Amino acid sequence: MVASNEFNPADVTKGDQFTSFNVEDFPVPHGRDEVWRFVALRNLRGLHNGEFAPVAAQRITVSAPQHVSSETVEPGDERLGVAGAPADRVAAQAWSSMPQAQVVTIPADAALTEPVQVTITGAGEGVTTFGATSIHVGHHAQATVVLKYEGSGTHADNIEFVIGDGAQVTVVVDADWDNDAVHLSHQVIKLGRDAVLRHNTAIFGGEIVRIVPRVEFTAPGGDAELLGVYFADAGQYFENRLLVDHSVPNCRSRVFYKGALQGPAAGSAAQSAGSADAPATSGSASGRAPEARTCWVGDVLIRKDATNTDTYETSNNLILSDGARADAVPNLEIQTGDIAGAGHAATVGRFDDLEVFYLQSRGIPADEARRLIIRGFFSEVISRIPVESLREDLESRVVDELTKVTI
Repeated sequence: MVASNEFNPADVTKGDQFTSFNVEDFPVPHGRDEVWRFVALRNLRGLHNGEFAPVAAQRITVSAPQHVSSETVEPGDERLGVAGAPADRVAAQAWSSMPQAQVVTIPADAALTEPVQVTITGAGEGVTTFGATSIHVGHHAQATVVLKYEGSGTHADNIEFVIGDGAQVTVVVDADWDNDAVHLSHQVIKLGRDAVLRHNTAIFGGEIVRIVPRVEFTAPGGDAELLGVYFADAGQYFENRLLVDHSVPNCRSRVFYKGALQGPAAGSAAQSAGSADAPATSGSASGRAPEARTCWVGDVLIRKDATNTDTYETSNNLILSDGARADAVPNLEIQTGDIAGAGHAATVGRFDDLEVFYLQSRGIPADEARRLIIRGFFSEVISRIPVESLREDLESRVVDELTKVTI
């Protein structure tokens, strides 16, 4: 396949990204490139420059209710790539190198009472897995899709959702990797007329996890809500980089992500560079301890024809200790003034001392007060996830993370 559009940086908006199914159409990225400047490229295990370990097909299992079909297909299947082509070199590498792909089809008018469960398991050390998962939702269907990543290894993939007119879809992306995994995921979502999307992302595991969702409205009446939670420890790097592209009238979007970070415990021994146990995101021969790092970039584009758009995006980040850094970059690009509303907000900070003081005044010890605040911080997002078992699991993971917090 060839490039899907000509690249002229002076003429394009964020929504007019260069895209291609062919990895050779992308230059090898460098650390100063805007879309790669937060992640340490040297730690991507060759995903960005072709120097990766031997390739295997993604290990995927699909558990679905009756009438939902799931097929393993060849890379050239015509149902793949319908939502759009990769927008960066790693995603194009995954597309060019994948041995197989998966197509899941939810029929029109289906009202699923159980979620479609898609599980991708890492292949372990010394193997790179590439894949694509294409999920087609028929018009006026109602469905929940849980996409879970687990195990260890190096993985890059393309995920696409083609959502029909009037469909209502909840997506849960659960990156529950072991802490030595590297995963880069490119996601494209196309919404039909009056379609409703509720997209939820949770990242608690992995050494490097970078998830890049792109939402496109194809007809009026679309409604997209993107929620996310993440909790990074020392040596972990999590990046959420998303784009919501409003190109048609009368659509709504909301973006709300919350993350917490905790660096190495005070006085912990630094790990030397080159050690088998050294984290992939930091640490050096100078003896510096590994950092916890997160990055959230939220791009919202309102094109000139997208009148009566209603959008708002928020990112809140809580720094729990030294040795942690969060970057939050909200961006609005507006080409018409005829909109219902648009705004953004981003925060990076520590505890509100007044909240701690209030709880202490009610007899709650300071450490317990801080932990209660953290749980409340996350619950605002987790409580919106419609799958009860996953909601309880995420709450349990937050509790587990809090046992490590030294605040």
